[in-house]
Amino acid sequence: MSSLSKATEKKSVNIKELLAQKAMYVVLIGLLILIAAFEPKFLSLNNFTNIFSQSSTRIIIALGSAMVLIVQGVDLSAGRMIGFAAVVSASLMQQVTYAYRMYPNLTELPIIVPFLVVMLVCAIAGMLSGIVVSKCKVPPFVATLAMQLVLYGLASIYFDRPPYGAQPIGGIDFKFTKIATGSIGIGSLRIPYLIIIAIIIAALIWVLWNKTKFGKYMYAVGGNPEAAKVSGVNVTRIQILVYTLAGAMYAFAATLEVARIGSASNTTGNGYELDAVAAAVVGGVSLTGGIGSVGGVLIGVLIFTVINYGLAFIGVNMYWQYIVKGLIILFAVILDMRKYTKRK
Repeated sequence: MSSLSKATEKKSVNIKELLAQKAMYVVLIGLLILIAAFEPKFLSLNNFTNIFSQSSTRIIIALGSAMVLIVQGVDLSAGRMIGFAAVVSASLMQQVTYAYRMYPNLTELPIIVPFLVVMLVCAIAGMLSGIVVSKCKVPPFVATLAMQLVLYGLASIYFDRPPYGAQPIGGIDFKFTKIATGSIGIGSLRIPYLIIIAIIIAALIWVLWNKTKFGKYMYAVGGNPEAAKVSGVNVTRIQILVYTLAGAMYAFAATLEVARIGSASNTTGNGYELDAVAAAVVGGVSLTGGIGSVGGVLIGVLIFTVINYGLAFIGVNMYWQYIVKGLIILFAVILDMRKYTKRK
């Protein structure tokens, strides 16, 4: 074989590998082009702002789920943890003049307090899941499924308290809703606070994953727990920390979601855990652990938001959204399995 043929073949292989690695970026661009072909008005600054704004809380949730996937886990409790955090934070964010306050005698709280309270509680719940997984050697699927049920029960008991019973917890103070609905102006452009918050959180997580010992150890544990242990990594500690941090991130996102929606119930967050895992996997986080990036997770979330928002924008029946989502998830998992096979 001539050197020219070898070079051509090598170049072809490199292009294929590059396309495989960046396949989801191609999918996202393809979706945008396809939707724009039906409705050119879709490619407007206002629509992109809406897409990023709707993606903001989901990005924080997906990053938390992605960490758990990277250490060879899975967190099925994320959605119910969000629901629990939502009802607790909503009860602490109600206006002092609201007639149906859960705590009538509670004074007006500083903005940071509801965030810290639910982040602490959910961090403890995440820590318990991490302990059960790492110390008791219970499969993550079972441990987090059990936590999911416990949290839903606790959220429902809290939500269905007398004297008002099971009705949405509303009357959220304006200073909280402003966080989720307000925006900052840069010339004629308005950037929602939610987008800024999501960017800051994503940047902090990127630093944590890529520039700290914790991030290095997290990937090591996910890649090969036994090898990491031999290398001196405290595998148990890393796993517990990952679940704990994920819990705090779910709670933070839940509080923002309450501020955005303006109310909460015990069903808030239902199914979010599957959306988060799907977005992470589509974004390149490996189901076998040890692989994943912040940028990939962002792309995964954006793909699903574009599907929801874009297809609705051009009037496509919502049932088709499920079909498209399912095919994209399947495509992403096939790519992930091919990568895993090559690593083996």
